[in-house]
Amino acid sequence: MPELPDVTVYVEGLQRFAVGQPIERVEIRGVSLLRTWDPPVEDAEGRTVEAVSRLGKRIVLHLEGDLHLVFHLMITGRFRWRKRGAKLPGKAGLAAFTFPNGTLLLTEQGSRRRASLHVIQGREGLAAHEPGGIDVLSCSLDAFRDGLLKGNHTLKRALTDPRAFDGIGGAYSDEILHRARLSPLKWTSRLEPDEVEQLFDATREVLTEWIERSRTEVGDGFPDKVTAFRPEMAVHGKYKQPCPVCGAPVQRIRYASNETNYCAPCQTDGKVLADRALSRLLKDDWPRTIEAWEGLKDR
Repeated sequence: MPELPDVTVYVEGLQRFAVGQPIERVEIRGVSLLRTWDPPVEDAEGRTVEAVSRLGKRIVLHLEGDLHLVFHLMITGRFRWRKRGAKLPGKAGLAAFTFPNGTLLLTEQGSRRRASLHVIQGREGLAAHEPGGIDVLSCSLDAFRDGLLKGNHTLKRALTDPRAFDGIGGAYSDEILHRARLSPLKWTSRLEPDEVEQLFDATREVLTEWIERSRTEVGDGFPDKVTAFRPEMAVHGKYKQPCPVCGAPVQRIRYASNETNYCAPCQTDGKVLADRALSRLLKDDWPRTIEAWEGLKDR
């Protein structure tokens, strides 16, 4: 799933290519994509994109006339910027937005369609799509501590809770916890003050580094290789591969559609997290599905 660094470069790419341009034509092929009917998506045609912003992991095109297109790419949804008039690809094509200077394609791989588009009239309606988490790149240590400790959860769950923190998902939470040298299953209530600060610093470092890395790769173009599995990552997606810090094989925990990756020597005092209590702990603390994670605001 695109997370804060990926969504940031998407927003910046759309600001370069779409802001100031009118949407000439909208084509929706994915029947499950559009989640609203009033106003109709056709109302976007002829309107100029005035701004692009981020709401958590959502991307918003702000159009003239106070109309807003709110996209959530979920797991495999991706934007592509192509030449004007480009056709939607086969089964993966969900939507196309034609501009005078190009075409914005929305694709989604796999048979299960999770990506969504909401058409909202007026800024007030956007509040329903605001997860409520704090911006970890601009918040204070005290605000971070408050967000982390407002409930008693595992660190993996706390970091990826959209009500607590803005835009962090499974991939970057793995990287953050590895950098902080903390167990993904440590309870927030058991954190020492220095560990909170350790996690705060690691969160800002990892996200900032990946935003800058992605910006460098994209340059003045449009992001075309957004993925949750990057070869430069330390532990995410690196099951059984050597940890770049200590060389031990990276471990993995799976529960339902969730997973976490960690290094036992670096994060859990060498303990592999695979005892019988683990599945019960995950059942109690982790939502079972991606939709449940992203819908935490409504719970």
